[in-house]
Amino acid sequence: MRVLVVEDDEGIAAGLALSLRQHGHAMDHAGNVAAAWSMLQAEPFDLVLLDLGLPDGDGTALLRRLRAATPGRLPDAALPVLIMTARDEVASRIAGLDLGADDYVTKPFHPDELVARMRALRRRAAGRATPLLQVGELAIDPAARSVLRAGQPVELSPREFAVLLALVEARPRVLSRGQIEASLYNFDAGLESNAIEVHVHHLRRKLGDGVIRTLRGVGYFVPAEAA
Repeated sequence: MRVLVVEDDEGIAAGLALSLRQHGHAMDHAGNVAAAWSMLQAEPFDLVLLDLGLPDGDGTALLRRLRAATPGRLPDAALPVLIMTARDEVASRIAGLDLGADDYVTKPFHPDELVARMRALRRRAAGRATPLLQVGELAIDPAARSVLRAGQPVELSPREFAVLLALVEARPRVLSRGQIEASLYNFDAGLESNAIEVHVHHLRRKLGDGVIRTLRGVGYFVPAEAA
């Protein structure tokens, strides 16, 4: 999952970066409303973690602008937004949710709870009710970051798991190399030119050739009924 954290406290942002990366998520950070809006216009994200007290305005202004965006273009008006703030008044929670936030947590919060809420929002956005993903004989657990093949565990690296999860959640759509990279790496992360191809090669060796297919010249996909 690629996450945009909109937070002006550098300490909180650094702590979130560590926690999110430990859970296999890519994170980009914006310290104010203007920077966040520019990043949302430039790149696709899977979720926004939004603080409200920002140096150049209230986070709700960014939320209003996002929800009013033109459908089918960046930024994505339907992008899930989780507000994280010290404002714990009932009126603030109601206002944030009524403006279009998908969830609301108050600081301080436990990082594991935040990540669990992120997974729930991701499931909801994908139209899934159950936490497990079943693809043929594969059972994929995003929370445990584990894969079973015919009941037997499959050892995947964090990047391999992230590539598999991105393709499975998008199925049967085709994802280009650039789209997969965008879901895995933040703006500052170095990336070798053939990294995605290498990950896909390793996944096919471990999972079998029928799971990930190639549409030549376009990208990779997991068919609706994968082997």
